[in-house]
This record gives sequence, C-alpha cells and structure tokens, in this order.
Amino acid sequence: MTAVDERDMTRYFEELEPPEGVKVELLRGVIVMMASPDIVHNRIVVDVQDQIPRSRWSRLQTQDVDILTEPSEPVPDLVVVARDLLPDSGRLLPSELVTMVVEVVSKFSVHQDYEVKRSIYAAGKVPAYLILDPIMAQCVLLTRPEGAGEDANYLTQQITKFGDPVTLEILGVELDTSDFGTLPGVRPHRYP
Repeated sequence: MTAVDERDMTRYFEELEPPEGVKVELLRGVIVMMASPDIVHNRIVVDVQDQIPRSRWSRLQTQDVDILTEPSEPVPDLVVVARDLLPDSGRLLPSELVTMVVEVVSKFSVHQDYEVKRSIYAAGKVPAYLILDPIMAQCVLLTRPEGAGEDANYLTQQITKFGDPVTLEILGVELDTSDFGTLPGVRPHRYP
C-alpha cells in the first residue's frame, strides 16, 4: 500500500472527475461527495443571490475556494466577492478575496456546515459565513474570524429565524428571509 499525505490528496482531488450531479469538496484532506441538492436548497440560494446587488458584488454559485493554510477546497453554495477583486478566470478563488460564503444545510451536511466548514472558513479569514438552515428554519451569521487550523472560529454569531430580516452589514444588505422554504419531515438537530 502506498502512503498518501495531504499534498498527494490535494493533487488526487484536482484530477478527480465525479459523475454529473455530484458535488465534491476537499475538507481538511477528506474528499466529501454529495448528491445534487433539494429544490428548497436551490430556491434559497437563488433568493439570496438575487438580493445581493450585482452592481457591486460578484455572486458565484459552486465556486471552489482555496484556503491557503489548509488542505481544503470547499465549494460553498454561494460565494460573494467584490466585483473589482474577482479574477478573470481560474478554478480556485483565494479565500483572501472572499467577502462572504453561504451554505444551505441539508440533512446530510449538518455537521460539515456547522462544524467543519466553520473552522475552515475562519482559518481562511473569510469575513462572513452565513449558514441558512431549512431544517431548523434559521439563519446563522458568523463574523470576525480568528485563529488557525481546526482551532479557528468566528467570534460573533447571530441567529435569526426564517421570516425575520438578516442585516448583512458587510454587504450593505438587509436580507429578506420570508420566502425561505423548509425541509419537512427532517429530524431537527442540535446545532449551532
């Protein structure tokens, strides 16, 4: 058996060609694959994207983010970058350019969205991480990243129920969540 270190895993990940409809991410050296998302998920992502002014922000769905200090290449549901900072091309967007990432929780992504990606995005110094949770009908806005590696975290956490507005000060937007759908029949979890 051949030993594989984190650098080899990153190289293998870059060459991986998943089947159509499968989302693949590298999270701390672990390759994570998920099936295509639910309609509720996609509608929430589009609703958020539509509320962020295109004149000032690039709103990118499923853009690979490069966390330079981590063996991680997460693929957030939505990445928000100032239009003047967005590169002309490339698969990997450096986390230093990202203003906000958005993840919509599914019944299979709860732990990754609330735990693993929270520390990954904080380690990458992404200023704002918005978790939209159609299981618990809540938004969790995380700001002020601090720390490194698995110990990285966000110092500020604001929880808002679906239906109430979420102030995204960093974007100059008040997010209307009144049309966000929920996932019926999915067992509640205990995060955040």
